[in-house]
Amino acid sequence: MHLIPCPYCGERPQDEFHYRGDATVKRPAPDSGEQAFYDYVYTRANPRGWHDEWWHHYAGCRQWIKVRRNTLTHVVAASAGPAEALPEATP
Repeated sequence: MHLIPCPYCGERPQDEFHYRGDATVKRPAPDSGEQAFYDYVYTRANPRGWHDEWWHHYAGCRQWIKVRRNTLTHVVAASAGPAEALPEATP
């Protein structure tokens, strides 16, 4: 079992969280065109290494958090609230 450091509750087991997607994807402007919205909804990279993700702490504080996780090793480097920036450095 992996532990995820919730910025509100501390380290908690991963089964208290739901993965909710890529935290680096930005919604296109309303006048961006159909292809931009198609890419926003359906086109995703499958990164190898460090990646920023959205997680929902549904069985705890019920808050959304951003997590920087290594997709190869599942090591979690940092977490932050939705409005906070994740630290740049990774272990």
